[in-house]
Formats: sequence, C-alpha cells, structure tokens
Amino acid sequence: MMRWLQRTFLVILGGIVIMYAADWSVFKIYGSATSKVTVSHFVSASLKNNKQELDYLGSEDVPCSDTLFPQGGYTPCWYLRRHTNQVSSY
Repeated sequence: MMRWLQRTFLVILGGIVIMYAADWSVFKIYGSATSKVTVSHFVSASLKNNKQELDYLGSEDVPCSDTLFPQGGYTPCWYLRRHTNQVSSY
C-alpha cells in the first residue's frame, strides 16, 4: 500500500513540475504576456466589541500574467479576476 502512495505522490509531483515548466516556457517564448485588472483596495480597522470597519482607499490597475502560475513577479490574471477586492489590516 505504501509503495502505491509513493508512486502516486511522485506522479502528481512530476505532473506539477512539468506543468510549471511548460507555463514558464510559454510565458518566455511569447514575450511575457501581461494584462491589467482593476483591483479595489480597502483597509480594515478593528473597533470595539470585535467589530470591523472597512474604509475604501481607491482602485488601481494591477499588472498580471496570463499564465497558470505566478511568472515574472506577476500574480496570475485568473486569480486577480476572482479577488478584485483586497483588504489589508490596520
């Protein structure tokens, strides 16, 4: 049983490594394709009685990479499109 778990783990790990290498290759070959996503920024302030207050700081266009994994220091666009509201603690 342990041998099958080890093989399964190695196959999954190898698949992830191959996917990352292919993603990086496409990113470099096609000239580091990037886009921009509008992200809204909020700051969270703690109040009495364990309540939170959200203050709107504004929005900005954030550059992102059109890849599956983070490449070139950019967050993937698919992730930013799903997380357009970013909250930081105060």
